[in-house]
Amino acid sequence: MGSSREELLAGLAEAGRAHSNAAVMYHAAISARVGLTAVEEKTLDLLQRSGPLSAGELRELTGLAPASVTGLVDRLERKGFARRVKDPGDGRRVNVEVAPGVEDRFTPLFAAFADRLAGLYADYSDAELSVILDFLHRSARIQREATHALTEGE
Repeated sequence: MGSSREELLAGLAEAGRAHSNAAVMYHAAISARVGLTAVEEKTLDLLQRSGPLSAGELRELTGLAPASVTGLVDRLERKGFARRVKDPGDGRRVNVEVAPGVEDRFTPLFAAFADRLAGLYADYSDAELSVILDFLHRSARIQREATHALTEGE
């Protein structure tokens, strides 16, 4: 039998895969409810959290290739979920923002899930939540870097 650390690392690998699968399937179900792909829905989430972004900023945050970002923005705009607007600080630059009223379409779909997460967080101390938060930030950065590595040259 392996060491305790080996068992923990194996458990983390398995739990990470299960978490990833659950997240992808959840967002696919949410996306299907509103007529989007999961990538489109997660891009809207980025825009909602970050505010208006340029195509280059979207590429940086998503790791997608430039042509993929252009097509993604075109689809979101055509479906009425996002719009292109001139940057107020630089009239030559175009940003993408969430179209008005879109958030209202998503809020009811996430409400029960958000409530259950709040209940889960209550089970952890502030110190434990701090470790979890650090792990999530660092693992997301690693995943974004891996995405960039896969899409370079597209």
